[in-house]
Amino acid sequence: MATETKPYVVGIDIGGTNTVFGIVDASGKILATGKFETQKHQEFDNYLEELYAELSKLINEIGGIERIKGIGVGAPNANFYTGNIEYAPNLPWKGVIPFAKKLSEKFGIPVALTNDANAAAIGEMKYGVAKGKKDFIMITLGTGVGSGIVSGGNLILGHDGYAGELGHTVSVRNGRPCGCGGFGHLETYASAPGTVNTAIELLASRKYEKDDVNILGKISDRDKITSLDIDKAAKAGDKIALEVFDFTGKILGEAFADFVAFSRPEFFVLFGGPAKSFPFFAKSLYEHMNKNLMPVYRNKIEVLLSGLESSDAAVLGASALAWEAK
Repeated sequence: MATETKPYVVGIDIGGTNTVFGIVDASGKILATGKFETQKHQEFDNYLEELYAELSKLINEIGGIERIKGIGVGAPNANFYTGNIEYAPNLPWKGVIPFAKKLSEKFGIPVALTNDANAAAIGEMKYGVAKGKKDFIMITLGTGVGSGIVSGGNLILGHDGYAGELGHTVSVRNGRPCGCGGFGHLETYASAPGTVNTAIELLASRKYEKDDVNILGKISDRDKITSLDIDKAAKAGDKIALEVFDFTGKILGEAFADFVAFSRPEFFVLFGGPAKSFPFFAKSLYEHMNKNLMPVYRNKIEVLLSGLESSDAAVLGASALAWEAK
């Protein structure tokens, strides 16, 4: 808990694209935030130096490090038990990174670390649409696909801290190669890069008719198509963009049906940039989820959007770890 002399904690969300951090008080209010690009530092030590410099600016603004009780971190492939980031496919540093230990040495205060999607789930459970709920699955859509499984009010971490990597379940046998070394994983289809790859594949195999809204097809360099381009095209009625989202909804719906079968959540929570396109793939997701559910589960599972501002769930969830960090 907060004390008079140490009323704040720090929450850090390390994403494949950006690192976002904030100073948080005991009520869950984010007092100050900052961010920088994760990918610009191929060497971890250089990344750590920028994180230290940028975070120190915020800490000094609220009275210095003596006002901070601890730091909580959410990151891909982060192990709560060891404090390490291990073999994260979407981060530039490879192998095992003793992140919590090195950051703690930098600041001289305790650091706790967990999987980024687990951190988002904690934040949602404390402050968002899952507040007061005990059985749900958080799905984070971004550079990759992460997940945090809450059952009976507790995160499922498993034997070694790596349970619940739902983005690396197989959606298409022998499908697209995944950064982790596998093939056909959910992440390769439902992440932001996954939807872009779907768009490129469809553009190569489909043709626009004369009266069709054609936005994606007019992008000459298809390697420069982004998930935001697809969203904008869908809003304008581009038929291939809409087909991209129908397919994405199908892939997610089939995967969600599998996830329901083993943990029976009350609902799913979608979080991250691509989740903003939910209106375009919601119908397909529900259709394919319910079609593949056992009758006892059918039409009982909701899919909700995060109740928190973009990145806040992960920052708040990570910060919650910091109150108990030792």
